[in-house]
Amino acid sequence: MKKILVVDDEPSIQKLLTVALTNRGYTVVTADNGIEALSMADLEKPALIVLDVMMPKMTGHQVHEELRRRPGTKETPILFLSAAGTFEEQVEQMKDDLVDYIPKPFKPSEVAEHIEAMLDPKRREEVAKERSKREAKLHTIVNIMHRNRD
Repeated sequence: MKKILVVDDEPSIQKLLTVALTNRGYTVVTADNGIEALSMADLEKPALIVLDVMMPKMTGHQVHEELRRRPGTKETPILFLSAAGTFEEQVEQMKDDLVDYIPKPFKPSEVAEHIEAMLDPKRREEVAKERSKREAKLHTIVNIMHRNRD
């Protein structure tokens, strides 16, 4: 069974994702904030980390940066859940091929399906193509926003 680390400061989101993922055969461990996430990632060695962007103590982006510096987690896929954050931040984080985004609000089944696709070697190409399309759209939005500021 693959282990998923769900990091969110909202207990209801942790519970929703825990139910959805355990129903699909995953083992789920949770963390409430970025500092706890780093400890749990080191301890539990998850196959994938679901990471909220806006959290107390450390943002999801700060956690992502720290995870990439650590030998034990630098190759761990990350799925960001975000109700906030700028397009620029999303573009920057998506430079990491092991990162993807799902906006909040979300359907737990959608997150579970996305995780399955990210972890399935046969479906990684499909995920990469979809991610590339979203990244191109984000680049376009960011470019338009910058032109309008000038």
